[in-house]
Amino acid sequence: MLGVVEKDDEMDWLFSEPLPVRALGGAEVAFLLEGYEDDPQPEDYHAAIAAFLSAGPEVLTAAAPHVYDYYLDINSHWAPGDDEYVDIAAPDKVWDHVQFGFEAHVLRDGAGAPVYVSLECNCDWEPEHGLQIVFRGGDTVTKVGPYDGHSTNPGDVVYRRFRQQG
Repeated sequence: MLGVVEKDDEMDWLFSEPLPVRALGGAEVAFLLEGYEDDPQPEDYHAAIAAFLSAGPEVLTAAAPHVYDYYLDINSHWAPGDDEYVDIAAPDKVWDHVQFGFEAHVLRDGAGAPVYVSLECNCDWEPEHGLQIVFRGGDTVTKVGPYDGHSTNPGDVVYRRFRQQG
């Protein structure tokens, strides 16, 4: 499925050549596999990657309201006319303001945990922290928000406003 993967000894992960991802409109993504070589169930990585590659646009359609909540939270700091202000009329328009990342991190957060695919993206409303989209099992979005490098939130919340994270 991934073809030939190479080892990055410095980062201690495996990486693939870029592959087109249906859910991302055919955008090509390289996969970075963290912990794969030592994992007792590497087939879980295979399943998550296969699910991510075969998932359709409906995965992002279902996540759009949560991404829109993130946008609303950040955009609430600005007023129309401010340089930082971005006008997005509705959740179904939010993806017009997202630039998908070129690397998908595939990892497991501990023994027995699911395998996650994490994608770091740029977005027009938050150029500093961007957008992280995390797919549990490769096909279910379970986390969106600013990129923090973690694959889960406490309680596995899709988006938790910054004011509530305190």
